[in-house]
Amino acid sequence: MTDSDRPWRPQTNLVRAGLSRSAFRETSEAIYMNSGFVFENGAQAEAAFKGENDAYIYSRYGNPTVSVFEERLATLEEAEMCRATATGMAAVFSSLACQVRAGERVVASRALFGSCHFVIDQILPRWGIETEFVDGTNLDEWQAALEKPARAVFLESPSNPMLDLVDIPAVAEMAHAAGARLVIDNVFATPLYQKPLDLGADIVIYSATKHIDGHGRCLGGAVLADADFMDEHFIPFYRHTGPSMSPFNAWVLAKSLETLSLRVAHQSKASLDIARHLEAHPKVNMVRHPGLESFPQRELAARQMTGHGTLVTAEVAGGKQGAFAVMDGLEIVDISNNLGDAKSLVCHPATTTHQRLSPEDRAILGITDGVIRFSIGLEDPQDLIDDLDQALARV
Repeated sequence: MTDSDRPWRPQTNLVRAGLSRSAFRETSEAIYMNSGFVFENGAQAEAAFKGENDAYIYSRYGNPTVSVFEERLATLEEAEMCRATATGMAAVFSSLACQVRAGERVVASRALFGSCHFVIDQILPRWGIETEFVDGTNLDEWQAALEKPARAVFLESPSNPMLDLVDIPAVAEMAHAAGARLVIDNVFATPLYQKPLDLGADIVIYSATKHIDGHGRCLGGAVLADADFMDEHFIPFYRHTGPSMSPFNAWVLAKSLETLSLRVAHQSKASLDIARHLEAHPKVNMVRHPGLESFPQRELAARQMTGHGTLVTAEVAGGKQGAFAVMDGLEIVDISNNLGDAKSLVCHPATTTHQRLSPEDRAILGITDGVIRFSIGLEDPQDLIDDLDQALARV
């Protein structure tokens, strides 16, 4: 953020926020790949460990390169503080583990990425934490679950892989009435197209591995919240359990933020073109995309999102056999469970990202054997449409 009276617009912040040049006056951000830092004297070291100065102590606690990425993302998200983590799942786990205690409750949307579901369904109960899942699209279920006190509420919106939306302001109001903080995984919307903190959320998390990197090069995550939560709960947990980000990864991600809006704008427009094409294809049973006129939560998408993202989920004819025939037949699109990449990717959720769920649970979420999830990249959209058509001809 600028020190002048004239605030910068988002794209300028994506390029320049957090930039702190060394004495060498480098153009690009420097990489500080050191593990520790030295002090001028014992008194300075003592003050650093007491938190009485801003000196860096150890890269597990903080690092100048990581700080550039954190400040840049916090500025974009309009959050008071950001802490970068080694992976997106480190962000998910630490954002919950730092605040919940035995005997408390966590309420979550049922439509979650498989590893997020595992954390809430398997790991937290081992610590004596009660967990409850609800249909995230059903406000009555949220209301019933939050009639009892809770410590945290967790959700994805849009969800992985069916792109279901949750009414964030409504759930935030219910969560706060129950004494809970609302934690939102905002990966699919990206920080460009949805601002959960403005909608009532308390904590926002990202897998920076996805759109923020956008090139399949490194892992990373981020947790953003107000200073009170970070100082009281998150930072002590972060410092002592070590989910910190590598300085090199932070440098890659800080550079990637410079082009985030350019990449996502292209991918988002292309995803809608492809969704409309698939919707008209005779071998496609169903298409989910928040920009489609047929999307069942179109009004909610328009109300709380400023864009519709880069993902398209479709159900093709022929079940698993049909889905595999399409994926195996694609010549441009790669099979991968990642998303948000410059290269278009496709995966079969029932056998990959959500294979840990029972068939019954997948059916509740709408994840049939014919469902495939597309992450649209930076290729020419017409080339992708042509590739999809020739692959669908194999079904």
